[in-house]
Amino acid sequence: MDQSLKNISEILKSHKLNENDYKQIKQILHREPNLLEIGIFSAMWSEHCSYKSSKKYLKGFPTSAPYVVVGPGENAGVIDIGGGYGAVFKIESHNHPSFIEPHAGAATGVGGIMRDIFTMGARPVANLNSISFGEIQRDDEIGRKHKYLLSGVVDGIASYGNCMGVPTIGGQTSFEACYNGNILVNAFTLGIVKIEEIFYGRAEGIGNPVIYVGSKTGADGLGGAVMSSDSFTEDSKSLRPTVQIGDPFTEKLLLEACLELFQKDLIVGIQDMGAAGLTSSSFEMAGRAGSGMKMNLDKVPMREEGLGPYELMLSESQERMLICAKKGSEKEVMEIFQKWELDVAIIGEVTDSGNMELFWYGEKCAQIPIEALSENAPILDRPLARPKYLDKINNNDYKANIFSQQEIFEKLLSSLDVCDKSWIYSQYDSTVQTNTMISSADGDGSVIRVKENNTALAMSVDCPVRYCYLDPKQGSAIAVAKAGRNCVIRGAKPLAISDCLNFGNPEKQEVMWQFKEATDGIKQAAKILQTPVVSGNVSLYNQTESTDIYPTPTIVSVGLIENINTLINSRLKKSGNLLVLLGEIGEDFGGSLIQKIISQTCEGKIPQLDLEKEKSLWNLMHELSNGKIIKSAKDVGKGGLAIALAKMALLGGKGLQVKTVFDISDTIQKDMIFSESQSCIVVEIELENLTDLQKLCDEHQISCFVLGKVGSENGDINIDSINIDMQQAKRLFFDSFCETLKLS
Repeated sequence: MDQSLKNISEILKSHKLNENDYKQIKQILHREPNLLEIGIFSAMWSEHCSYKSSKKYLKGFPTSAPYVVVGPGENAGVIDIGGGYGAVFKIESHNHPSFIEPHAGAATGVGGIMRDIFTMGARPVANLNSISFGEIQRDDEIGRKHKYLLSGVVDGIASYGNCMGVPTIGGQTSFEACYNGNILVNAFTLGIVKIEEIFYGRAEGIGNPVIYVGSKTGADGLGGAVMSSDSFTEDSKSLRPTVQIGDPFTEKLLLEACLELFQKDLIVGIQDMGAAGLTSSSFEMAGRAGSGMKMNLDKVPMREEGLGPYELMLSESQERMLICAKKGSEKEVMEIFQKWELDVAIIGEVTDSGNMELFWYGEKCAQIPIEALSENAPILDRPLARPKYLDKINNNDYKANIFSQQEIFEKLLSSLDVCDKSWIYSQYDSTVQTNTMISSADGDGSVIRVKENNTALAMSVDCPVRYCYLDPKQGSAIAVAKAGRNCVIRGAKPLAISDCLNFGNPEKQEVMWQFKEATDGIKQAAKILQTPVVSGNVSLYNQTESTDIYPTPTIVSVGLIENINTLINSRLKKSGNLLVLLGEIGEDFGGSLIQKIISQTCEGKIPQLDLEKEKSLWNLMHELSNGKIIKSAKDVGKGGLAIALAKMALLGGKGLQVKTVFDISDTIQKDMIFSESQSCIVVEIELENLTDLQKLCDEHQISCFVLGKVGSENGDINIDSINIDMQQAKRLFFDSFCETLKLS
């Protein structure tokens, strides 16, 4: 046995492997492994790379449609957007690194997801993010910690995206106590590619050279993929070396060099060195093609002395790619990267052995059968148990509160969940590339113009985390519907989704039950709403000590606007126009914002979602937007109808007069305008279009109610008994974030 493997129990523990894993490794190799081989198995069998706890439940996602060009399994998904062009997109997590080192963790998360996109041959054109923090408003150590984390994460996202020249045009921010010990940073990128020029992560063709390009390799990021297979403890500060440090200026050079490379017929495949670095990229490229590979690790460009095969295979240094080039094209490939002042080296070749053979100065240091490693990756069937907390909190009915509509409205409008977060999004460059049509400042779905085919793409990221805690299945279905609805109100037809499934410790039966329920909800909603899953990511072990985060299945929906002249925003347009509610408001207060702010609880039954009704609403909105009947639109979400109306007024700088009537008991009559019923949209129309609107609503079997009218420029906001002047409303909405958190 290798001298370094004398204390095998400790070695396995440090690599997050168990005795059964070790037996499996020996069966695959037909011998004892060495330390390098254990490191490779550890990385490839980590939760991050193998999805060993989650794969069972990911099967069955709807992944196909006539317009889906590439589904799950490649670096990113691709949908056909017309004119020979495709939209390439994916969302991915970088939670653990961002909690340890917020700036570097968030920055490299953005860098990694952008590489996944341009690896496919696409130029990145838009970024979104979904970030979740704890009780940041507290005036204690937790509050101070999360202000530090928020500042670092936002700065990391901004600096990387801005330096790359890719606009960050939208996102979502959540603040819940469940994230006190484990924040979430989910990054999304979308790119545009000619469908006939898509590249795949494959290494095939015996004798074809394997070429390393990008930055030199260092020891940073060692164990990054493995780190994501464990929970945080008091000792997690020692994990700081596992956090990679990114360089956006190098990535910009790498982007341009790759896009130049793609214009010539020089390569077979290309893969980003992301989690598990050279290990995952080489094994995945050879594995997809069913080939083998030889690599001479001493040829890998290094930026520090003392690195050996173990460090080189497992380092997660940033801004690196692995290329399988066509034999004979080596000189041209190398010249391109040398022109862009990037490291480039031929480090191996494709073989037909089916093995990964690694050499160090001519001596073989590892040999692993590629298919056997991937085919025998542990697929765990973890036990499930419905959480006991649900028995207690699901049966608690909403109780009327003592506050007036005016008091509730002002509390909700100024809450961290609702108020404007320009302190965050103003740090992001949203206008670079000059294609942004609707950005974060307008909330809900963001929109970019696609110059290549004269269309536009709407995209929105969403997760109703409190709903998912109370009912993971229904909450996840609502996430799919809500993300799509945010695109629909822009005049888009939602086509596909990408998901980032953030959950706690999968070793807990209750967490795996939550995961199973959430995936069931996504499957159901994606199927009925016809928005297949084309890419995604799973992030488990989001737990500190014994506290798990709430289930947070984050969904990004991408929709197509074929005629950019039908684009809709949420800003009120003209005094005297009618405000009409599409859909019906019910008594839906479980997990709502009014419950959180007034009662400081998360309990009850969440809003029920009729997916067929939701689909009918989407079809109605598509017809209305194409007919240019709608002047502005806003869906009913957090804070209910009152907050939706207020946001439309504030964004448009116009007052409104609305009077509602609900056929319910007097005890909660005043709270109904804060109910968060699903499948509800407020639209602004001109009076002469009311008859046409009502006719179309009847055809699609969607209820419609005239709520009131748009008021004058900077007029008062009047909703039932609420009466607030525009200046006071603006102060509550636009200033509260910085005032509450004492941010400058």
